[in-house]
Amino acid sequence: MTDIVSAEWVADNVDRLRIVDVRDGWEYDAMAHLPGAVSVPFDSFRTGSSDSEGMLPSREEWGDLLSAAGVSADSELVAYDDHHGVFAARFLVTAELLGHDPAALHLLDGDFSSWQLEHPTSGETPAVEPTDYSVDPPETTPLVDSDTVAAAADDPDAVLVDTRDESEYAEGHIPGARLLDWRELVDDETRGLLAREDALAVLEAAGIVPEKRVVLYCNTARRISHTYVVLRHLGFETVEFYEGSLTEWEAQDRPLETER
Repeated sequence: MTDIVSAEWVADNVDRLRIVDVRDGWEYDAMAHLPGAVSVPFDSFRTGSSDSEGMLPSREEWGDLLSAAGVSADSELVAYDDHHGVFAARFLVTAELLGHDPAALHLLDGDFSSWQLEHPTSGETPAVEPTDYSVDPPETTPLVDSDTVAAAADDPDAVLVDTRDESEYAEGHIPGARLLDWRELVDDETRGLLAREDALAVLEAAGIVPEKRVVLYCNTARRISHTYVVLRHLGFETVEFYEGSLTEWEAQDRPLETER
């Protein structure tokens, strides 16, 4: 499964990793990056297309992007950004949904700002040999549709989770959803994940426990990507991912509620 790894682990294993920087291209060029990192800007894989779900890229787009970045099917990937990992998590979830081995996917604990405090950066763009990346989505994924989401609110064994902020939630959320702003799981000082026990306490306070099936949504599936990676890292076994999120829900003219 996709996990979260420390800066020290990345530094110790850098020779066997393909490190992916998902910040804007100008940030990669002008502000330096992790040594050996390749640039795959967030906007380059957030296109959405007629032959994919939600904001996912098409198989062809994804394959071309990873091929150009020198990624092969057996590459072990670490992704990072400069926003507490939320954009990098979206890259990793996209990779998982489109068939990359989840065990070979890692999110840097922290982000570029925290990395550069204690580790070297580079202004050099590494030489990359293009690959022929083959996209092979798995038969089963954590993706669920709007009907499954609607039913989750009435299932005692499930918890429907809105990962947006409190003001967005108050303006309108899927009936029965609990609020968990994804940033509640982030330590503002380290810019990485809260300590394990602290993270589990935050989740339990929101009614999110490992014994339940967890169904996640936000607006466009970016923020739930971070929460998905965190929950899987913490050992939650059944975490479902509503790729369509509120964008699709509202397009289908489904109901919203505003009370807590």
